[in-house]
Amino acid sequence: MLKNKLKSNAKKIDFFLKNYLNNQKRSLLIIPMNYGVLSGGKKIRSSVILAAGKLFNLSQNKLLNICGAVECIHSYSLIHDDLPCMDNDKLRRGKATAHIKYGESTAVLAGNSLLTLAFEMISDKKFKIKDYHKVLLIKKLAECSGHTGIAGGQELDLKFENKRKRFKEIINMQRKKTGKLFSFCCFAAGQVAGKNNKENIKLIKLGEDIGLLFQLADDFLDVKGKSKYTGKTVNKDKKKGKSTIINLVGYDYAYEYAINLRKKILRNLEKHGNKANDLKDIINFILERKY
Repeated sequence: MLKNKLKSNAKKIDFFLKNYLNNQKRSLLIIPMNYGVLSGGKKIRSSVILAAGKLFNLSQNKLLNICGAVECIHSYSLIHDDLPCMDNDKLRRGKATAHIKYGESTAVLAGNSLLTLAFEMISDKKFKIKDYHKVLLIKKLAECSGHTGIAGGQELDLKFENKRKRFKEIINMQRKKTGKLFSFCCFAAGQVAGKNNKENIKLIKLGEDIGLLFQLADDFLDVKGKSKYTGKTVNKDKKKGKSTIINLVGYDYAYEYAINLRKKILRNLEKHGNKANDLKDIINFILERKY
């Protein structure tokens, strides 16, 4: 059952992250860093990495450092997104957000530290892949996290508030804000497997589509979800004047767009046969999830 597999993956990644943080030199930021990266969450990006690895018969142990790095990047972005100067959220994963729990300055520094820790995980000498692959992974992760990825997408998201933007502009923003990190998840599996540039470009596009689907599903949950399941405040996008596809063209059209996107993703996975079963299950879960 997929839900059990997702829970098992999340538990495995949490175990890796906890051990990695425990082996760090002690500092005042370790506790809020732990809080930010280990406070629940589906670890869906890690499951995408592990499922993408199955396309190329990669063992999970070869991907754990990458999973940990991606979760650090994701958690850093959430900590910063929740700040009063951005989305000003007080609830995340069913708990108080980091700035509510520890204060704004500590939250900023803990987020910064998780961001840098991600690159430490990939460059770690205990991570047994070729240095050439490590360099390319670090470069791509930096691209997906910075001004051409998550950070740039968040900036657009904030600048688009209370403005009527075109359909393509909103999709472009969401591909950066959410899609880019998912694109890295698929690229990373291909890179570790030694796939050529042409194949990796296809994986990047596949991952970006998966990330866009995930963001659309998040938007649907904001409209029809419940806080007790999502672990965060709902019905906030419209109140904040967020530029979403739902607010632009309506829920039904947006959902139809998401359905077609899911079909496209599943078609692109057909060539991998049964090796893609886990990834296909995750794709279906993403759009139908309640949390």
